[in-house]
Amino acid sequence: MPRPESAEHDYDVVISGAGLAGSAAAILLARRGVRVALLERRSDPEAYKVLCTHSITANAHPVLDELGLVPALEKAGALRNTARWYTRWGWIEPKPSPGGPELPYAYNIRRSVLDPLIRSHAAQTPGVELLLGHRVTGLVREAGRTVGVRASTPDGEREIRARLVVGADGKDSAVAEHAGIRTRTYENTRFGYLAHYRNLPLPDGIGHTWFLEPDMAYAFPNDDGVTVLAVLPDKERLPAFREDLEGSFTAFVRALPEAPPIDAAERISKIIGTIDYPLHNRKPTAPGVALIGDAALTSDPLWGVGCGWALESAQWLAQAVAPAAAGRGDLDRSLARYSRKHQWRLRGHQRLAADFAKARPFNPGEKLVFSAAARDASMARHMHRFASRLIGPMRFLNPLVVAKATAITIRHRGAPVPPAGAAGVKGPEGGRGAAA
Repeated sequence: MPRPESAEHDYDVVISGAGLAGSAAAILLARRGVRVALLERRSDPEAYKVLCTHSITANAHPVLDELGLVPALEKAGALRNTARWYTRWGWIEPKPSPGGPELPYAYNIRRSVLDPLIRSHAAQTPGVELLLGHRVTGLVREAGRTVGVRASTPDGEREIRARLVVGADGKDSAVAEHAGIRTRTYENTRFGYLAHYRNLPLPDGIGHTWFLEPDMAYAFPNDDGVTVLAVLPDKERLPAFREDLEGSFTAFVRALPEAPPIDAAERISKIIGTIDYPLHNRKPTAPGVALIGDAALTSDPLWGVGCGWALESAQWLAQAVAPAAAGRGDLDRSLARYSRKHQWRLRGHQRLAADFAKARPFNPGEKLVFSAAARDASMARHMHRFASRLIGPMRFLNPLVVAKATAITIRHRGAPVPPAGAAGVKGPEGGRGAAA
């Protein structure tokens, strides 16, 4: 039966933010028969998020597939994000099991390519109206629930009514603020800087991450021959970086084990970053409101999970609320279902990330699993599944895994380890590295 149209609603759903999460949600909702207004505060359709890992974890591959973006991403030069990780016990290098399937993957692709691509797909999806230059300035509320937004537009102020307002507007979400949704904040005692390089070869052409306890770094190859190189040191190093950003950044990278040869590469961007990037948690729903992507949960950038969770949360929302958003069900029950799934899937990951953001060394369970993964192929694949967010912390550190890791560690007791100097990075100020 066709649903009755109502003059009370301009659209079924208004989404604030036409980045990765918002555009994905718009496509997935519209394909399910929902009329969507996709608002983007910036007027440039080519606008993109600058500060990002530029990597989509493998947990989001099914979402990319549902969106129909995989062929477009590969045509745009996106690279499958195979990676290896340095630890004090050596490199963790996941490989497929003999005769088994390839490892799960998604893609590394710069946001300057990804954001316009997915936004264009959203704009071309029947049922989606992309409204550029529309910035949410407030919410329209009736009888204790949100029924629309007020927006600043190129033509002045405008009120847009809808059954559901979706905040896909990032960690400083205006929708969350206007809805009065409380933000829980966790301190991040690392800071981060990144830069883009061309002609920066990496062994096997794959991504590299360095766990230096407490410092971190990564190098991710991207489309068009560009590598994103990032450092995430403990804030004890911050004075040196403030005094000489370029010198400190370069010295840090040069000292990495198997350091990328940045002196022979071409840096094609400024060194950009942030000295304060706390983790945020918000309840992902309120009456008439849903939050997705960083608006609902902002994790530690060192894990590179933001893009994957943005896509997944957009899919979870569309699956849960589409019929009700189109007027064919109970919206509050649908929002509760989305909220439960969001918190069930991501709460454990965020707790672990918030704990690790204290720049602590590995705890005993992590030591066992990481050291075993550097020595055993099946444990390396287990590590890959967790890094790809295909399993949660409970499965990552479950008793059977810890027992297996213990056995591997005992078997390799007394085996040679990397030289002490290789496991730590000493910058201009002689900062901390990993314990031997």
